[in-house]
Amino acid sequence: MDYQEILEQLVNGEKDEFKVEPKNAFEFQKALRNFGKRQNITGRAQRGGAIIYTGVKADK
Repeated sequence: MDYQEILEQLVNGEKDEFKVEPKNAFEFQKALRNFGKRQNITGRAQRGGAIIYTGVKADK
Protein backbone atom coordinates (compact mmCIF):
# COMPACT_ATOMS: atom_id res chain seq x y z
CA MET A 1 0.00 0.00 0.00
CA ASP A 2 1.33 3.46 -0.90
CA TYR A 3 0.98 5.40 2.35
CA GLN A 4 2.76 8.47 0.90
CA GLU A 5 0.01 8.83 -1.68
CA ILE A 6 -2.70 8.38 0.97
CA LEU A 7 -1.07 11.05 3.16
CA GLU A 8 -0.94 13.46 0.22
CA GLN A 9 -4.63 12.79 -0.49
CA LEU A 10 -5.52 13.55 3.14
CA VAL A 11 -3.60 16.84 3.11
CA ASN A 12 -5.02 17.87 -0.29
CA GLY A 13 -8.59 17.07 0.73
CA GLU A 14 -8.99 14.30 -1.87
CA LYS A 15 -9.68 11.85 0.97
CA ASP A 16 -11.75 12.71 4.03
CA GLU A 17 -10.21 10.04 6.26
CA PHE A 18 -8.09 6.90 6.29
CA LYS A 19 -8.48 4.09 8.81
CA VAL A 20 -5.36 2.22 9.90
CA GLU A 21 -5.82 -1.18 11.50
CA PRO A 22 -3.46 -2.21 14.32
CA LYS A 23 -1.65 -4.74 12.12
CA ASN A 24 -0.62 -1.91 9.72
CA ALA A 25 0.05 0.77 12.34
CA PHE A 26 3.85 0.41 12.47
CA GLU A 27 4.25 0.69 8.69
CA PHE A 28 1.90 3.66 8.51
CA GLN A 29 3.65 5.45 11.38
CA LYS A 30 6.98 5.02 9.59
CA ALA A 31 5.54 6.72 6.48
CA LEU A 32 3.90 9.45 8.58
CA ARG A 33 7.18 10.29 10.37
CA ASN A 34 8.90 10.76 7.00
CA PHE A 35 6.04 12.82 5.54
CA GLY A 36 6.97 16.50 5.22
CA LYS A 37 3.48 17.83 6.04
CA ARG A 38 2.65 15.58 8.98
CA GLN A 39 1.53 18.58 11.07
CA ASN A 40 -1.45 18.75 8.69
CA ILE A 41 -2.68 15.30 9.68
CA THR A 42 -4.37 14.23 12.88
CA GLY A 43 -5.42 10.82 14.18
CA ARG A 44 -8.23 9.64 16.45
CA ALA A 45 -7.82 6.33 18.26
CA GLN A 46 -10.76 3.94 18.14
CA ARG A 47 -11.69 1.04 20.35
CA GLY A 48 -9.82 -2.05 19.28
CA GLY A 49 -6.67 -0.18 18.30
CA ALA A 50 -7.61 1.26 14.91
CA ILE A 51 -6.77 4.90 14.21
CA ILE A 52 -8.66 7.20 11.85
CA TYR A 53 -6.46 9.86 10.26
CA THR A 54 -7.85 13.05 8.73
CA GLY A 55 -6.38 16.15 7.16
CA VAL A 56 -6.35 19.29 9.31
CA LYS A 57 -8.18 22.23 7.76
CA ALA A 58 -6.21 25.48 8.09
CA ASP A 59 -8.36 28.38 9.33
CA LYS A 60 -7.42 31.65 7.65
